[in-house]
Amino acid sequence: MALQWLILSYVVAAEVVIAVVLTLPYPMVVKKRVVSLVSLVLQPAASIVAFAAFQLCDIYWKNEHRLSCSSEVCTATERDRYEKSIYKAQRNVVLCAAGILLYWCIYRICKYNKDLELLEEAEKRHKDE
Repeated sequence: MALQWLILSYVVAAEVVIAVVLTLPYPMVVKKRVVSLVSLVLQPAASIVAFAAFQLCDIYWKNEHRLSCSSEVCTATERDRYEKSIYKAQRNVVLCAAGILLYWCIYRICKYNKDLELLEEAEKRHKDE
């Protein structure tokens, strides 16, 4: 189970790096190359959305079927274990949401840059006429 969260953490970290690289100011030639490279990776990387959604469903299911430890019958150890599992679940929800949101941001940044490039080409053609 921990391997899934480790993989998701690395993917989110990679998405952060990609988003930072895409938003840095580069000359247009370098920017076009970076955007085209990231655009090639975007379609296979879309699986992160499905993976994170599956993990969110798993967290929800476990939360609905978790034994609650709120009565006075529970020992301090059981209460600590329960609170720790709640904190882990909250952290994992934030991780899943960050993965989906960062993928969407990277997609929109690439789309924006491609649209900008198309508009610049149309402007050049219009000026040439």
